[in-house]
Amino acid sequence: MQKPTLSTLLLILLFGISPTFGQIQQLRKQLEQIAVAYDGKLGIAIKDLSGKDTVSLNGQGHFAMQSVYKFHLALAVLQQVDKGKFKLEQKILVKKKDLLPNTHSPLRDKYPNGEIEIPLSEILKYTVSLSDNNGCDILFRLLGGPKVVDTYLKNIGIKNVAVVATEEEMHQDEKIQFTNWSTPWSATQLLEKFYQKKLLSPSSHEFLWKTLVETSTGANKLKGLLPAGTVVGHKTGYSGSNSQGIIAATNDIGIVQLPNGKHYAVAVFYGGTKLNMNDSDRVIAEVSKAAWDYFLGK
Repeated sequence: MQKPTLSTLLLILLFGISPTFGQIQQLRKQLEQIAVAYDGKLGIAIKDLSGKDTVSLNGQGHFAMQSVYKFHLALAVLQQVDKGKFKLEQKILVKKKDLLPNTHSPLRDKYPNGEIEIPLSEILKYTVSLSDNNGCDILFRLLGGPKVVDTYLKNIGIKNVAVVATEEEMHQDEKIQFTNWSTPWSATQLLEKFYQKKLLSPSSHEFLWKTLVETSTGANKLKGLLPAGTVVGHKTGYSGSNSQGIIAATNDIGIVQLPNGKHYAVAVFYGGTKLNMNDSDRVIAEVSKAAWDYFLGK
């Protein structure tokens, strides 16, 4: 095997690519081509979960997570379930004041008057699979606030991430969304730990994996250009457009299952773009398809 040149080693250090750089430089070239073809800032991290292949683009950049952090929140809640503090079947009183208007909330749409006891498992499913903002804040209050989630992440070794503000707080000031940030690499590291079943009990892991696979938001993001029926456990995030028509954050992170049963993790964060929602989703889908083609061809 030919030894890597000095320039190759420098590129490895610069872009965070594993020593198998020579085998995946075509993938990296594709990702660079996607990044320069569109406006805004694109952050990507991809990791083979059964091997050593990794590649990133702006992998250490700080990106607003938006609803991606509901995956982080769900992990923290389920850890407390595993510790016996909560039970998935326990009923949580959801008051009418918990169901804020003018925010994405299928939970509120189903129970508009509140004052109802709902199983914790159902609130988790609404929060993750349907990206419910009110469900998210109900879970934050149950745990004791975003700081509890942030501390949990640091304790399990995920350092380059910050969970600071609730959904309600983000809706009050668009600048607050940037306080909830992650690097693409941190997102894939967390996905890898989850995949390796290092974080949760078998039952909690199975529950969250099923919930991620059932995610119905962002159908045109990571899954957009993949073959129909591809199993993808993922969590999306989307800021919407501001008054200048700029999308601050549109994201998708997840674990993709290949036809041979192997898996890879992928995190795509995209922001500062004037593309509309469909076109920005397409950018994420193109990244995902490039990763799929690479691993399928190995």
